[in-house]
Parts: sequence; structure tokens; C-alpha cells
Amino acid sequence: MNMSAGKIRVLVVDDSVVMRRLLAEAISSDYECEVAGFAANGQVALSLLDRVAPDVMTLDVEMPVLDGLATLKAMRGRGHAPHVIMVSTLTERGGAATVEALALGASDYVTKPTSSGDYKSARERMEAALLPKIKALCRKQRLRPTQAAHQPHADVCCRKSRFDGAIDIVAIGCSTGGPNALAEVLSHLPSGFPTPVVIVQHMPPAFTRFLAQRLTTLCPLPVREAVENEPLAPGEIWIAPGGHHLTLGRAGKDVRMRITNTPPENSCRPSVDVLFRSVAQVYRGALGVVMTGMGQDGLLGCEALSEAGAAIIAQDEASSVVWGMPGFVARAGLADSVVPLDEIADHIVDRVTRSRSPGLRRAAGA
Repeated sequence: MNMSAGKIRVLVVDDSVVMRRLLAEAISSDYECEVAGFAANGQVALSLLDRVAPDVMTLDVEMPVLDGLATLKAMRGRGHAPHVIMVSTLTERGGAATVEALALGASDYVTKPTSSGDYKSARERMEAALLPKIKALCRKQRLRPTQAAHQPHADVCCRKSRFDGAIDIVAIGCSTGGPNALAEVLSHLPSGFPTPVVIVQHMPPAFTRFLAQRLTTLCPLPVREAVENEPLAPGEIWIAPGGHHLTLGRAGKDVRMRITNTPPENSCRPSVDVLFRSVAQVYRGALGVVMTGMGQDGLLGCEALSEAGAAIIAQDEASSVVWGMPGFVARAGLADSVVPLDEIADHIVDRVTRSRSPGLRRAAGA
């Protein structure tokens, strides 16, 4: 299908009649999208793929006959590649399944409306959550090949960090596509990494703990959900808990984590801006990394880091699932480097190692 000339086709897969209706009405409310078909379980969905040829599939996690995870595995085995947005319950079971689905190749997720509230408000919440993700995921396909080839760096200008001292912390922000991007980057950090790493990945409560558990099985360094008042130490990786902001503050000689419920920023809690601002206030030497994600959370935080002299790395467009967050940072001229996902870990290690060795800094002309 030539998506530049047609609508985004969405296959809705859910065993609940009410959820299928809610999802269909949310999708149909946008003129760029259309419902390509319905399936009450994964087995029916697999049988429809060739005939319906969806660009996106919304996939329920828990279904009879063939559930969401089994459907994803079967799709990968058959070579089908529509974008998949998991539709999950906001529970521990839903969180664990969603993190596993993202590892299996799902692009993103939305959570089902809670039982409180009326149908109209539930549909409006679903529209607000689902439609931007559908359109962001399909944006690259809607560009003509010449547009896609020339867009990434045409308006990007990299700058050089003013700070030439030791980098004492790495702060990472990401959203859509982030869990797999984090797995790629963190798994390549060495066991003797000399600084702490703090992360904001946009996720709700009950999800980030399972993400940390998955990442810690892949990484040489321990990955944990951030804990109130816990001091930071080299070689540890901390992820902001879903539904809470993570900030850092000094307590004597220590830098400790603070977990807060202050209002969302950029409609996000946790927010990358909130974390990055606190990093800029607490650390003289920092490295900020902004990876794949929708929206512009992290832009103001990178401005604060830049003003403090921090170095900043942004993921490039070609390797991003969505070039929203890193794209805003790159186009604002805040990034020292704009690099593919598979080079980010090497850039982090090189920057940190070089910054902490005066001889290497001098050799590099810093």
C-alpha cells in the first residue's frame, strides 16, 4: 500500500466487544486512520493479516485461543511486520506481559481505561493515548523515499560541550521504542563503568519494575527501579518508577534520589525534563542521552544541561522508532553527537572514559 496516498489501516484485536467498539471509534475519529478489520483472538488475527494488510495492529494482551504474546511470536515467525501497539491492563500482570511484548517486537502500548468513568470519557482517553502513537509510528512510511533520505540531518547542527572535566553521571531519556533501545545500549556498558546511570522511560506504575528486571538479565551492570533517598554509586543503573518523577539532590557528600508526585510535565510522569534539570543542578560534569520517543520531553532538560556545560548525545532518525524527543534536541542544536542506536554505547563509554583521563583529554585537544 502506498501510505502517502491512503489512510493508515488498523486491525483491532481484542476479545471484548466493548473494547473493540471503543478502539474502533477512537481510530475512526481521525481522518488519517481507518479500521481495516476486527479479530476476537490472535488466531483470527493471523488469518486476516494477508487479506487485510494492516499498517498497525492493536493487540490485546489477554485473549482466549491465542493471546497477545503468542500472536506476536507467530507473526514474527511468519514474517508479518505491521506496527503492533499492545492494549494492556494497568496491573502487574499486564505490566509484565507488556514488557515481554516489547521485547518480542511490539512498537508501543496503551493501557485500557479503568472501570471508573463513563464510556464517552473512556473513548476520549483512548483517542488521546492511541492516535498520536499510530500516526507517529507510521510517519516514516508516509514520507516519500526522497523525503526520508534527506530529512534526518538537513536541519541538525551539532555543538561542542564547554565542560572539559570528568563526567560523573550519565542521564538517559526515552519513550516509544525505548525499552529495546535501552537493552541495546545498557547491555554494551562494561562491568567496571565508572559512573551511575539514571533513566526516565515513559511508563506507568507496575511496568518499570518489570523493565528493570528484564534489563538486569541482559546487562553487566545491575538495573533497578529508583528508590527514595538511595545514594547513587558508580556502576549502578536506576530507572524512574512509573507514575513518579525522579530527581537528584545532594545530602552531604552523597547524591541521593528523590521520588516525587509533583504534576506531570509534557503530560509525562516520570518526565525527562524533570530529571535532566536536577542533574544539571547537582552535577558539574554530566552526559545526557536522548533516545527514541514521541513528543519533546527532554528538550528543556537538555537546555539546562547545555547551560551547565554537559555533553549531550541524541539518537539519529534512521534508528529511532519515533524521532520526536531526540529530533527536537538535535534540531535545537543541543547535541554534541547525533548517532545511530548501535553506536550510542560506544559514544557513552568513550566520552566518559576520555573525560576521566586527563591524558586522553589533552590528546584529544579538549
